[in-house]
Amino acid sequence: MLSNVLKRRCFSTCRVLNAKKASKKNLKKGEVTEKVILGRPSNNLSVGVVGLPNIGKSSLFNALTHSSVPAENYPFCTIDPSEARVYVPDQRFDWLCDIYQPKKITPAHLTVMDIAGLVKGASQGAGLGNAFLSNVASVDAIYHLVRAFENDNVTHVEDTVDPVRDLEIIQNELRLKDEEMLERKLTDLSKLTKHAKNNKEELGIVETVAEFMAKGNDVRKGNWTPQQVDWINGLHLLTAKPMIYLANMSEEDYQSNHNKFLPKIEQWVEENNKGDLIIPLSVMFESKIADMSKEEAAQYLEQNNTTSQLPNITLAGYKALDLIHYFTCGQQEVRAWTVRNNSKAPQAAGVIHSDFERGFISADIMKYNDLQQLGSENAVKAAGKYLQKGKDYVMEDGDIAHFKVNKSYLC
Repeated sequence: MLSNVLKRRCFSTCRVLNAKKASKKNLKKGEVTEKVILGRPSNNLSVGVVGLPNIGKSSLFNALTHSSVPAENYPFCTIDPSEARVYVPDQRFDWLCDIYQPKKITPAHLTVMDIAGLVKGASQGAGLGNAFLSNVASVDAIYHLVRAFENDNVTHVEDTVDPVRDLEIIQNELRLKDEEMLERKLTDLSKLTKHAKNNKEELGIVETVAEFMAKGNDVRKGNWTPQQVDWINGLHLLTAKPMIYLANMSEEDYQSNHNKFLPKIEQWVEENNKGDLIIPLSVMFESKIADMSKEEAAQYLEQNNTTSQLPNITLAGYKALDLIHYFTCGQQEVRAWTVRNNSKAPQAAGVIHSDFERGFISADIMKYNDLQQLGSENAVKAAGKYLQKGKDYVMEDGDIAHFKVNKSYLC
């Protein structure tokens, strides 16, 4: 543990007490609360690659997106965030394209942002910290890349390789920025509560969040009510975003499946953010694969009896945000659409166009497994498995949907 780790800011006693009262008031007797997911649903999920400078973020971004971003051996070589779209691998989508042979295919995609390195003191502006933290605020989830390899030829901003220290630096900077924002919000709301009832409600929720953070918790670990989530989403807190930890090890360690730093990283995540996903990888290895042709890469992986982690990293963003796919299929286009898990049919239709949600009549649903087993839409219909669903139908992963919409709602 760091001896000079940044200490968490303590909120005033009165605010903590008010937060407890607000929390009790929000729950009616006997009411069962359902865990609500923070963040926004979207067909264009955005994930930012975050970490200390010079640990392989831009190289990982290049490998993920097959683009060319400067990846120099010095801090802050990435100043403006680079963005690119990464197609989400899905064998179901590939099979549907083979069956329908459409003129156009549109797979789901992930927008990845390469964010310049954060350093200790970033929340106070160190190392262009304020600009970088604003970029973190703009994404939906975070890939937290941490260095887990030793190499004297690759400089480290803290001079030594210590993944636990590095994890704490980033976590503390994100928390301090959130606490700073919450304190500012509390001050502003306190001045307004005398005149507006709605401000009192928001103040109670912000105080509850402040108390939760003061106990050393990230906001995403809270069990928030739908009402609280609505307010929290408006605050754009950095620690509310899902976090996927990426342990960047040497190519040798990755292929041998042994790294001395990985157990320490796993222990730290278990103690500090239990349940968050950890993906071990070698950015150097992934960069090598990315520069090969598809055939060369497949042969190299087979010869070395290993696999690339890039598909798992891409899919991890979806898993962290509890997203699923449904499909629309035809001769003109096969397309994958992304919605929140447990979304109802009108909401799923609204991802295509907002008018589809307002004018929703019904949804014709085929199950992917049924279509794959029976071989055609006609066979699915003949088997009585082509289902018509109403507005209360909850979409399931792999559904193939055709929506019926009231034409009067269409522009």
